[in-house]
Amino acid sequence: MPLEIVRNDITKMDVDAIVNAANTSLKMGGGVCGAIFRTAGIDELQEACDKIGGCRIGQAVITDGFNLDAKFIIHTPGPIWQGGSNQEADLLKASYYNSLELAKNYQCESVSFPLISTGIYGYPKEEALQIAVSTISSFLLHHDMLVYLVVFDKKSFVLSKKLFASINQYIDQHYVEEAERTFNGIRRKERYVMEHTGVNLQKGLSILQKCS
Repeated sequence: MPLEIVRNDITKMDVDAIVNAANTSLKMGGGVCGAIFRTAGIDELQEACDKIGGCRIGQAVITDGFNLDAKFIIHTPGPIWQGGSNQEADLLKASYYNSLELAKNYQCESVSFPLISTGIYGYPKEEALQIAVSTISSFLLHHDMLVYLVVFDKKSFVLSKKLFASINQYIDQHYVEEAERTFNGIRRKERYVMEHTGVNLQKGLSILQKCS
């Protein structure tokens, strides 16, 4: 499965697009967001973001990568953790999914994600990792793309590797089951076509025999 978890500086990833854990006003922030702005070029990137004007939580917008190796920067504001009862999980899933859809629409073959919302937004890392891995993996069942989940600290990297192994097992099984359903559906269609084609051929032969 084309999902890799790496311990690295996301600004140094050689991919088509990197994802910025943005704020809704698309202003330069701290953490990953600040690092991306500084590396891409603060003035150029801020001007591009200001032209967009803003982005809602869970949605995604795109700009050029400017001085980054990446061609594009996808900006998505994740949710602020408020205890888990304010649709944080759904909004975090949306951030990953909408970013992937945007990358696909821009023909990106590779994209790097940070752990969205786990910095100053306070999302518990284990829960955030589970959402990230499961959402990305589910997307990759239907789309061909290389996705990196980039973590910086060692603890998150070890945790994400363990979590990825368990979720990946589930995704692989889901993929097998889905492939079987698709195959069986194709076989049913083939039988239907053959049966109806056979009936039509028999009718045609009968008409020809009567005419002769």
